[in-house]
Amino acid sequence: MAESPVLIVGGGPVGLMASLLLSRLGIRSLLIERHPGTAIHPKARGINARTMEVFRQQDVEAAVRQAGLPPERTGLIVWARTLAGEEIERRVPWGRSERSAEVSPVRACLCAQDYLEPVLRRCAEQQALGTLRFGTELASFTQDGSGVTATLVDVASGAEEKVVAQYMIAADGAQSRVRSALGVRMDGETDVYDSVNILINADLRQWTEDRPAALYFIENDRLRATFLTVNAADRWGFLVNSLKSQGYSPEDFTPERAVDLVRLGVGISDLPVKVLGIAPWVASAHVAERYRHDRIFLAGDAAHEMPPTGGFGMNTGIQDVHNLCWKLALVLCGQATPALLETYHDERQPLGKAITEQSLANAISMGRLQKTRETAGARPEYLNEQGMIFGATYVSAAVVPDGSAAPVVVNPVTDYAPSARPGGRAPHAWLQRKDGTRVSSIDLVGKGFVLLAGARGAAWIDAARELGASTGVAVTPIAVGAGELDSADGRWRETYGIDETGAVLVRPDGYVGWRSASAAADPAGTLTSALSAILSRPSSGA
Repeated sequence: MAESPVLIVGGGPVGLMASLLLSRLGIRSLLIERHPGTAIHPKARGINARTMEVFRQQDVEAAVRQAGLPPERTGLIVWARTLAGEEIERRVPWGRSERSAEVSPVRACLCAQDYLEPVLRRCAEQQALGTLRFGTELASFTQDGSGVTATLVDVASGAEEKVVAQYMIAADGAQSRVRSALGVRMDGETDVYDSVNILINADLRQWTEDRPAALYFIENDRLRATFLTVNAADRWGFLVNSLKSQGYSPEDFTPERAVDLVRLGVGISDLPVKVLGIAPWVASAHVAERYRHDRIFLAGDAAHEMPPTGGFGMNTGIQDVHNLCWKLALVLCGQATPALLETYHDERQPLGKAITEQSLANAISMGRLQKTRETAGARPEYLNEQGMIFGATYVSAAVVPDGSAAPVVVNPVTDYAPSARPGGRAPHAWLQRKDGTRVSSIDLVGKGFVLLAGARGAAWIDAARELGASTGVAVTPIAVGAGELDSADGRWRETYGIDETGAVLVRPDGYVGWRSASAAADPAGTLTSALSAILSRPSSGA
């Protein structure tokens, strides 16, 4: 009987990222995927800036960008009667605007899932601790106080094998067999509207090159559909929205009908079109009541199904495992107690609900649930959700409050106020090395624990070094203003809310776990207590 500390079920972007993260954290894992290879359809395409920050911190950003399209090829969102006809409206999504550079040094990216998955698979396979087995499915599983016992089946041969894991991550998609077997209740709305994705070869550059967009929404009295940019040349997705409301059923979509509708959407009756695939699907907006079930964790679409209006599904899933994997690693290494794992649900499930609700609100504003609509477009929040992308705040035992008030914003969906208040993402601030090179604070965090201290915070730096030596939990100390790094624009301490004697402890997922605005009487004891609280373990510190 084979053994693995972590069994990952599902080899999509979420599962592949979990394998990569665990390997980087020194944890062996076994990933299984029932399909013989990575995705063959574009599926999800938009990667928001927060996910790209995660990719950057794990050294895969460059490979993902190379596989995707450059920002200038996808800078707009367009509404039109037909692709060749009247344009109704165009927008610049916040993530592709110049304003986004104020919040993050990382830009959003459009990389279709069938281009993204091979990149993540290659990066995961390069890690010696992660084993990936495609063409293998989960037949059954049981769990007890010591682990999960799973029966795996080789899809081609039918051969069975048992594997014992201490923990299991279910990243097996919207139709999750693990979730179903666990009997998990989903809260929200099911089957809110139906659609069909059609993958095509057609040269549409004549109508798109002068207005490069990620999405071209087609709205006229005969059709409501969307052209989805894949390679911005001759490979496109064509999404027919709300089938029932337009009088269609999935069975109506023969290749011949699909060609007719694509031509109708373009407005060119004899356009050469080749249909590569047709995939009907139904959008739901519901979230698992619990993300953790003893030793099994739901992630990605297995934990939350949301309409694609906003492009949050894959992004939320990747950020799920970024939150989970460092916690699993510390528990498996004996550096944290299993109680830390409960904070995965506490932190990610409320956020999953909020994002799902906003995605549904986007869909409603775009008429996805309506038979007809008088005007085209979408609510102002659509693709302008920087507050939701960067401003999410965790409340859990893995966050030590500092008593400060949350930043005041008018609309938490669209508005983001940079803050290092515990529970929030450690914000971007420009720093400068002695040689004049600029570096973002984003590039200093996101792997292990990092302590950022002010220019007169030497006591915190010493405490962090002592803490690593005494506990075995590595904390990288960085003094800003007293050594190799200084603030590039004088705003670092203001952004992080500390004076020259203060410090901020950033967790391995890039979120602030603790902050002291100024010096403490007992820096070593204070920092020991803070880290012990985050790791849910006893502390003898002050």
